[in-house]
Order: sequence, then structure tokens, then C-alpha cells
Amino acid sequence: MIAKQIKGKDFYGVLAYNERKVEQGIAYVLDTNISYGKTVDMTQEFNIIRQLRPRLGKAVYHVSLNLPYEDKLSDKQFTSLGMDYIKDMGFDDNQYIMYRHGDQEHEHIHIIANRVKFSGELVSDSKDYERSERLVRKLESKYGLSQLEDIKLTRKATITHKEIQKAFRTGEPPIRLILQNHLESTISNSKNTTEFISKLSAKKISPKFNVSKSTGRVTGLSFRYKDIIYKGSSLGRQYSWNNIIKRIDYEQDRDRTIILETNNTARGADSATKKNSNSATTSKGKTKPISERHIKATEQPKSYLEKTQSEELKPHQIEDNPWNAFKLEIENDSRFKKRKRKRKGRKW
Repeated sequence: MIAKQIKGKDFYGVLAYNERKVEQGIAYVLDTNISYGKTVDMTQEFNIIRQLRPRLGKAVYHVSLNLPYEDKLSDKQFTSLGMDYIKDMGFDDNQYIMYRHGDQEHEHIHIIANRVKFSGELVSDSKDYERSERLVRKLESKYGLSQLEDIKLTRKATITHKEIQKAFRTGEPPIRLILQNHLESTISNSKNTTEFISKLSAKKISPKFNVSKSTGRVTGLSFRYKDIIYKGSSLGRQYSWNNIIKRIDYEQDRDRTIILETNNTARGADSATKKNSNSATTSKGKTKPISERHIKATEQPKSYLEKTQSEELKPHQIEDNPWNAFKLEIENDSRFKKRKRKRKGRKW
């Protein structure tokens, strides 16, 4: 299912659009909590509540819920789905009207709602796209609809050219690809943060959380695998912390202890790695004694010297060779002198 949300300023325009469809016989009202009648009268009823927020510019909320071509719902099922959607989006005490359209090959409904509640409170539109996408996935499962994959969220980071070359050299798959597969499997099979961390550890993946010192909120996540550290977002958008917590049960206060313990373990691993790398660098910097690496001239075989002498150019070869260094030097010198004479002859 696909949800298309629009926020507007004028109730009359969107109501008139749907009422024209009703007049054409290709739409009808499924449900409403306002007095159904003329477009002007319905607009006035919406605007009475709107006046509770006189400075609000966009008070109109309009969403269409579109089913895949092969999916079908009865009026009762579609009404129930529409009500579940608007209530979970925060419209639990608002004016609304719901239309079902039959002018397309796919089944769909349009819902018009007032963002101003009867109490005068305003329905927040913060991250409404992300909230809507998560809600749509739940409703697909609840009403037995086709599960549509979110292309933007499931797009993985592509393997680089260097990683492909290394895979050809070593005959092993790229580490990034292995890590992506491990993460996808772990997230899909984890119910909460504790399970997520435990299953990563079982696969020898060490997560490290970026925790804000002022708020205690987790702002990011990185993974160490085979001594290589990857940021979650660099592996693909769905592996950033903000998208991972959409798929597992996370609570900041409850999970604070396990997250800090995991970070302490990760710091211990980092310090151990640094010590190993420093000791390796020190051993590489040590030079061997001169006696071990010095090769004496007397140890060179005579045949080596004889071979070198025999390969030298003979006198007639030197004269005939156009690439003779001495000849080139003389020729260049004479060219330089000619240039000098020409410059002296110029009048300034």
C-alpha cells in the first residue's frame, strides 16, 4: 500500500474535487463525523474548528491510501483501515471525511481531516513521512495486503572497485558485503536492543554507540568486524541507528546500561588493537646490524665484473650511436650558442 500525504490551506478546493467525483458516479463517502451536505456548508464546518488556531497556515490534511492492483478490500475493511491510519497518525479527536474512488484500476480512498483538534490542539507533522511508512507496513500485515518493500530504506551501500579487486585477488567475498548480510539477519531476528547486541557478538561483530553526553541519546552507531570499522550509514541507509530502531524495540532509559557496557567493551578492544599496532611498528622500525645486511665487494663474483665490461659499447658504436650522451651534450651546447647569437642580434 502507498500513502500520499498533502497539507494545504483551503478545505473548499479538496472537498469540491471529491464531490465532483461523487457527482460523476465514480466516488462515494465511506465515513465522516461532520454534517454531510453541500461543499460550502462542509467547508464552513471545518473552518469553525480551524478558527481555534487562527495563525495556522496549513490546516488541511489530505491523504490517499492506494492498494496494489491485485489487492481488494470491502467498504467495511477499507473504512476500518482508514480509521486505523488517521488515528495512529494523531487524528483521534479531529473532523474528517473519507471517500472511496473507483476511477483507477487500483482501489484507493481519500481522507480529508482538520489538523486542528476539537480541543484546539494541533496534530504534529514532525517526521510524518517516516511515521506513515512504518504505519503502512503494519496495516499491510494487519489487513493481509501485499507487502511492498521500501526501496529507499533497503538500498545497500554499493561495493567499491577496490573491494571488488581485493575479492578477486583473495578469492573471498568483500567484508562490507558479509557485514551487510550479518546485520540484516541480526536485525530481522532481534526483538529488542539486548538481543540485537547479543546476536552481533555471537557473529564477532562489535557495535559501538555514539551517545550524547548532554542528553544521553544515541546519535549513531558503528560496527567493528575483522578489525575494520564501518559506520552504520556507510553500509546502507537501513543500517543507520535511526532506521534500526524502527525495526527493534528500543527505549532510551531501559537500554542505557547495556549500551554503556557495550561501549566499554568496544573501548577495550580499541586499546588492545592500538597496542598491537604500536608494537608491530616498533619491530618494523628496528634495523638489522650492518654485518648482516652489508655485502662486501669481494663477495661479488668475478664473472659479474667481466660481464659488465663485456657489455660496454665499443668505440665505433659510441660514434655511430645517435643517442651518445657526449654527442647530445655537444649538440645542445651548440644550439644554445646559436640562440644566444640570435638574441644579441635583436634590437630592443
